[in-house]
Amino acid sequence: MTTALQRSPGTALHRQLYIVLRDQIVRGSFHVDAAIPKEADLERMFGVSRITVRRAVADLESHGLVRKVPGKGTFVLARKDGSRREATLPLLEALTRQAKDTTVQVLLVETVPAPGDIALLLELEPNGLAHHVVRLRSAGKTPLMVTEAWVQAKWAADITPDSLLKKALFEIIISKGVEFGKVVQEFSAIAAAPQHARLLKTDVGTPLIQVTRLFYDLEDRPAYHLTTVVTPERTRLLMEIPASAINTLSAGSYQHTVLV
Repeated sequence: MTTALQRSPGTALHRQLYIVLRDQIVRGSFHVDAAIPKEADLERMFGVSRITVRRAVADLESHGLVRKVPGKGTFVLARKDGSRREATLPLLEALTRQAKDTTVQVLLVETVPAPGDIALLLELEPNGLAHHVVRLRSAGKTPLMVTEAWVQAKWAADITPDSLLKKALFEIIISKGVEFGKVVQEFSAIAAAPQHARLLKTDVGTPLIQVTRLFYDLEDRPAYHLTTVVTPERTRLLMEIPASAINTLSAGSYQHTVLV
């Protein structure tokens, strides 16, 4: 199948080709030890130059997805993360594991007037104060996610750069006696703005996954708003929905925004 890559301003061609090939490898289109198409075939299939193909394949190799064998071709390697895991952990347990499996860099902690949309979601007065926290989570030297939280200002004294290095944000909030009753979450795709591109070490305009969660307490009052931005190159989100919820709105629904 021939698929020309997008040449308009945005993600570089070699990056686009890398993403396409990486996704095919991750989905299993190429089995372990199978050869990917030869350079000349990739040039023809995607309408790109030999240099573009070589840069994309070099990126695949540097990320441990393929190996080049001189005179024979380029072959798919077994994935380091193994087979697809099951999403069996409750949300708070999953957040706890996330905190343990990554290192955190606290980028910003401030108490400021909440933006209009955040004030509305947290049920604050117009220009009401909220505690704003921005963090970067990494595995070794590889950045994985940028998180931005807006929290009720009454907990600001306990949410400091030092405390965030010792505990996850939700653990600090729970320590204040808050019990979570529900979480409303939304998934969307965004283009990498310069700040996200710099922090996640990707190109400006690269497609990113944005997960937004609004945590409520047992009395259905909003406790905090959390936005997580990740690159699909390194992160995927697994969910497990019980059979009893498949035909209900708790399994999720599509919300459309159509600009006329």
